[in-house]
Amino acid sequence: MDLFSAFSALTIILLIIGFILVAIEMVVPGFGVPGIAGSICLLAAVFITVRSFEEALIMIVGILAILGILLAIVLNAFTKGKLFKPLILTEEQHKDKGYISSVDLDYLLHKTGITITDLRPAGAADFDGVKFDVVADGEYISRNTKVEIFRVQGSRLVVRKIK
Repeated sequence: MDLFSAFSALTIILLIIGFILVAIEMVVPGFGVPGIAGSICLLAAVFITVRSFEEALIMIVGILAILGILLAIVLNAFTKGKLFKPLILTEEQHKDKGYISSVDLDYLLHKTGITITDLRPAGAADFDGVKFDVVADGEYISRNTKVEIFRVQGSRLVVRKIK
């Protein structure tokens, strides 16, 4: 079997372009155009070169092996290489460094204040000179209305109109 003597310049160019396009598809997120074009180039190289089914099978197995090696190299470069490090956030936010995930607002329960904006159902209200984002309990509350915080759900303050 004289498989490699059948390689022409066109076959080699198609193989190189095909491998490059498939490698681009592995790295660049998108629609799949480079991968499809690369696959077409690789298949065209196979059909131009082969003279029998056995040669086609050998060439396809070889191409798949090279693509597997290429995939392993790309994955290794992204997971352990310098290309991957800028994509991962390694800094942690700890409480002792001053980071706070959420503030405990339970101390505001049953406080009264004045709405700064209309609540439809969300808006803002003033409690002892401090502005907070609040949510009305299902009803529209107009601006400059006296409200009371009757529920605190994490960082969400639920208010109702004082009659």
